[in-house]
Amino acid sequence: MTRYLFTSESVTEGHPDKVCDQISDAVLDAILKEDPSAHVACETAATTDFVLVMGEIRTKTAVDIEAIARQVICDIGYDGADCGFDGHTCEILSRLDEQSPDIAMGVDRALESRDRVADVYDETGAGDQGMMFGYACDETPELMPLPISLAHKLSRQLAHVRKSGLLPYLRPDGKTQVTVEYRDGRAARVETIVVSTQHDEMVSLDTIRRDMVEQVIRPVVPAELLDEDTQIFVNPTGRFVIGGPQGDSGLTGRKIIVDTYGGRAGHGGGAFSGKDPTKVDRSAAYMARYAAKNVVAAGLAKRCEVQLAYAIGVAHPVSVYVNTDGTGVVDDATLSKAVAEVFDFRPAAIIDTLELRRPQYRALAAYGHMGREELGVAWEKTDRVEELRKAVLG
Repeated sequence: MTRYLFTSESVTEGHPDKVCDQISDAVLDAILKEDPSAHVACETAATTDFVLVMGEIRTKTAVDIEAIARQVICDIGYDGADCGFDGHTCEILSRLDEQSPDIAMGVDRALESRDRVADVYDETGAGDQGMMFGYACDETPELMPLPISLAHKLSRQLAHVRKSGLLPYLRPDGKTQVTVEYRDGRAARVETIVVSTQHDEMVSLDTIRRDMVEQVIRPVVPAELLDEDTQIFVNPTGRFVIGGPQGDSGLTGRKIIVDTYGGRAGHGGGAFSGKDPTKVDRSAAYMARYAAKNVVAAGLAKRCEVQLAYAIGVAHPVSVYVNTDGTGVVDDATLSKAVAEVFDFRPAAIIDTLELRRPQYRALAAYGHMGREELGVAWEKTDRVEELRKAVLG
């Protein structure tokens, strides 16, 4: 019997990097609400009492950047001096410029539309070069890896018990980590759980540790995955009073593995938050997830990773690759061909298929962009199952 351990982490919405992701995506949502065709690349940096919103935007509308940032910070829970960071009083500076015309040219008129008479989806080129990955597996109902699924649920539970008032001494910043033991490729048990949470300075460590086990861990992690050998670490350093942007600077796009599959799949390196859907860093990663999830949902593989690659200003991907890690019912080359037939990976087609022009991104900026079935995002649908089966099996 082969045995190995695999670990993934998550962070709460009050983590400084996630504060920045949420501000960037809230700005994007506000712009898309008024101008769905806008081009947005918005990034945020935060530190003690200071937030900088920067980037490049091409839009016909105007939004109140400062008001949006303050609202996000306060919604997270940083709304008073007792948290170490206050959305009402912190300094907010905006430095947003117009998108480079060189980049805009390749997006607005793809290479294909310059070379020949093309259909409408050939008119929009990829906003950058690069490779994007999507992944799915049969370990959870939402077809996500178990370690990242559990880590996200623990982080969301941390936020829930804080915001509901059940544990009023908690503060917004926090991290979770889950190590799962696999036997013969299947998740067998939870080996280790780590929970680190910001808290009021008056609460005792014993109280925090007891409450984390009873109010956060046990309601989330299935009892059958826990045993007497499972290790649980709660605030291992013993104290976590100073947190959020006061404790550590934050920056958009620094939690890309938390945003995706917890390290279980490849990652091209591009972040999601603050980018409109012409940026394939975001849209193609969603489409790759959509394709991989439908492959697994169709019963064509137990695990599936899809890689897409693009050239800037070119609509069609330069490569489509499927890897099932030996779990496919047919060889990976056959699956790659079927996926390329069933899914249109041109940026404009992705935008239409996944409804990416509508505001929906702030809710994704914490607790993962993938597996979020509760948000009703289009890339979590499994509506291409029959098409894939027909393409593969005839």
